[in-house]
Amino acid sequence: MVAPENTRHPGGGFNPPEPTTKGGPDYGRFIEAVRVLQDHARAVDAPDEVISEAADLLGKVSDLLAPFDTDEWRSPSGRRMDLPMRGNISSIPMKMTKTDDGRIRGWARFRRFHLGRNSAVHGGMVAQLFDSVLGLTSAVLTGGPYQRTAYLHLDYRHIVPIEKELQIEAGISRVEGRKIFVSGRLSDGDTLLTEGEALFVMLKPGQP
Repeated sequence: MVAPENTRHPGGGFNPPEPTTKGGPDYGRFIEAVRVLQDHARAVDAPDEVISEAADLLGKVSDLLAPFDTDEWRSPSGRRMDLPMRGNISSIPMKMTKTDDGRIRGWARFRRFHLGRNSAVHGGMVAQLFDSVLGLTSAVLTGGPYQRTAYLHLDYRHIVPIEKELQIEAGISRVEGRKIFVSGRLSDGDTLLTEGEALFVMLKPGQP
């Protein structure tokens, strides 16, 4: 759903999320239930009648929620600061913190839903993680939240496993005016899984 022009955020671009308590005390449980459902949808090998019943139930849930669809500025998704990933279901589960040496470090864990083939995470999901982590790194370490990805390059060194807590770290390589060059690494213990670099560009006022 695209918001009408007069309801879009006046600042354009990536504006800081406006915290909310919309969704109430069960919003976190709701988000986790959807994540678990995605995992089951990726993994299930059920009889036809079970799939038919599940499809009927999901249709009822969609019908229940449909009247309340809204634009990105009103939805609590991405604005529940009290929940992991601010209650954003599309984000890869992770937790990152700024360290004393001026870098970002933390962990990420891909779920069954993110499976590609042969117990490996889908490469596109790894790219999504890096775009999020390197963008977070750029914003946090420069103090400039209004940025867009200009390019993202990844080197896939080893298979990235699902359902395992992995380590990730990132930092700024250099800054050239509005250009911020960032790099990061995803590891499983001593094994380097993926490394990447990206360029983020600071937006001008009102730039989308």
